[in-house]
Amino acid sequence: MSPASVELAKHILTVFGMILALGTACAVLAEKLKVPDVAVLLVVGTLLGPGVTGVIDIKADSALNQLVLIFGSCYILFDGGASLRLKVLKEVWITILVLATIGVLITAAITSVAAYYFLGVPFIVALLLASTIASTDPATLVPIFRQVKIKDRVAQTVMSESAFNDATGAILTFAVLGIAMGGGAISVSTVLIDLLKQAGFGVLTGLILGYGASFLIAHERFNFLQAYAPVVSLMAVMGAFLAADGLQASGFMAVFVFGIVVGNKDVFGFTMSKGEQAKLDDFVLTTALLMRMFIFILLGSQVDFALMNTYLAGGVAVVAVFMLVARPVTVFLCALPDRRTRWSTKEMLFMSWTRETGVIPGALAGLLMGMGAPEAKLIASVTFLAILLTILVQATTTRWLAQKLDLLADD
Repeated sequence: MSPASVELAKHILTVFGMILALGTACAVLAEKLKVPDVAVLLVVGTLLGPGVTGVIDIKADSALNQLVLIFGSCYILFDGGASLRLKVLKEVWITILVLATIGVLITAAITSVAAYYFLGVPFIVALLLASTIASTDPATLVPIFRQVKIKDRVAQTVMSESAFNDATGAILTFAVLGIAMGGGAISVSTVLIDLLKQAGFGVLTGLILGYGASFLIAHERFNFLQAYAPVVSLMAVMGAFLAADGLQASGFMAVFVFGIVVGNKDVFGFTMSKGEQAKLDDFVLTTALLMRMFIFILLGSQVDFALMNTYLAGGVAVVAVFMLVARPVTVFLCALPDRRTRWSTKEMLFMSWTRETGVIPGALAGLLMGMGAPEAKLIASVTFLAILLTILVQATTTRWLAQKLDLLADD
């Protein structure tokens, strides 16, 4: 008889093998349907979870699930950062900064009012729910814009916002949680200092490790790790997240900035040979695809239908306000004042529709459950509703809307 650890290892290998096989099938199907693969992966994951067939049952709070979510999100963020161009970011950085900070507060404020009225909960609980889902999700948006080629400045604004606003969303969530659990009033100065610290150390960590990695794989004389660039990318992604996390900064921001530096290493005077660059690009794309398969199938498998059904009507109403009112108001209020960028109405309408919720809000909801936050089950229920509705409705219509608004890069 095999030891329990061996049986567990076999079970995990079986589940992982199924995820890879079904994930590949989902990717092919998504390509045929011309929709982002994250939506198909999420649906398949939901069908495989305990709520339907029970084929996959990996708990949301398990170490294995957290490992997949953290590393997978980090690598997808690295891929997204590497695809951005500094020339474009220099044009739209004001909009990104305002959306990632003030924009999160606007979204949370509007959504909290909807939650207060539609769910009948105390306002502090409504604000805690709104703060949890206020940030957009880079693990969802980065692959969408990899597959649907949108005009550069729009795609890069939305991707960058999603990478930078997770720190704002997390800080706001835990600041509100402190009040909800009897920790006193929010100190605006404390929240701002915490945000600046998390953002600053995250950016600094990403810059240092990004420059170091670029030096080792692409320096004219000292590029002795050029042939091992894919391995360096793996090490540096983990290093950037853990280093920033150790400094109590945003690990996701550090990884994203690391990707921007590596993707724009030519700006710093570093150039890889075409063959080695192609090898690195292929590795990054393949690894990011694998991470999407694992993240979204596992995320779908953890949807608690019984819990969602309890708050279904009010939850759907809150998410509808969240998608159709809070996001458009946020985008227009944050982007219109940026006269330097001169956003068109079509561009702002498109950005209003691309605000998918996913891994980061899901992780925050899980943390609130573990910490015994007030009405944590209700918050988790509405969070998963937001994840399902925004990905299944918004992600699948991204290409169609971009085509209608003449924002496809091919056009």
